[in-house]
Amino acid sequence: MQENNKANVLVSFVIPCYNDAQYIEQSVNSALNQTYKPIEVIVVDDGSDEETKKVLKTLEPKITKLITQDNQGQSTARNAGINEANGDFIVTLDSDDFFEPTFCEKALDAFMDNTEVKLVSCYTYLLYENGNKEVFKTAGGKLPSFLCKNHALGSAMFRKKDWEFCGRYDENMTFGYEDWEFYIRLLTNGGYAVSIKEPLYTYRKRNNTTTNKANEKKYELLKYIYLKHQNLYKENFETFINHILYYWEREEKSKIKNTQKLEFRIGKATLRPFRLIKSVFK
Repeated sequence: MQENNKANVLVSFVIPCYNDAQYIEQSVNSALNQTYKPIEVIVVDDGSDEETKKVLKTLEPKITKLITQDNQGQSTARNAGINEANGDFIVTLDSDDFFEPTFCEKALDAFMDNTEVKLVSCYTYLLYENGNKEVFKTAGGKLPSFLCKNHALGSAMFRKKDWEFCGRYDENMTFGYEDWEFYIRLLTNGGYAVSIKEPLYTYRKRNNTTTNKANEKKYELLKYIYLKHQNLYKENFETFINHILYYWEREEKSKIKNTQKLEFRIGKATLRPFRLIKSVFK
């Protein structure tokens, strides 16, 4: 079902930035170099250090708008940027990551093909600090799947009107998982998320990323999401319980496997002196 002619659609890239002097230029350029036009690029300086501010100053002539604010976190920075965006479609982009040039074009195609699409992300390259890369595959899907886990990237495309309708990013979530919680609300009234089956995004696996910090507060954040959306979890109780039991079982099997490996190593090390003594007296 056609939504409209994508040639008439303005896409707004919103890039929150906090102390990413080393990577922000590559991130901005990945937005500017999209094969699809027209686009605009809005960068939100979320209280960055002086080194980052200097880099942002050099990039300012290339972008549509630079918003400067005190450090308030990812949710507030994204909301501030999207609020100033003129595009019908929004692409959120983390300041240390980058898209391939065809992401915007292919994501819009997914929206134009079906009005039920509410969110588009893609497979991603995980780029480790040692230079190694691997492909991570997001699944997309409907609300029940997203109640169990985030099946999209934090950097993705959605309609600005849907962002407004579902209540924007939750600015109380300053420690992470805010994208997942936002997607739950985005899909609450129907529709689904699409994942383009190509690695069109590169995510840097760094030690001090927001994701790593979020994992330190994982259970606190999960509790917040579960309680905030408890009615949805009750409505999808069986799906949610099956998910929880699956992960418990997988974790238990992993622990047993690791324990067996450890016991084998300890046993082998303990018996080694006795084997040596036995060999002497042969």
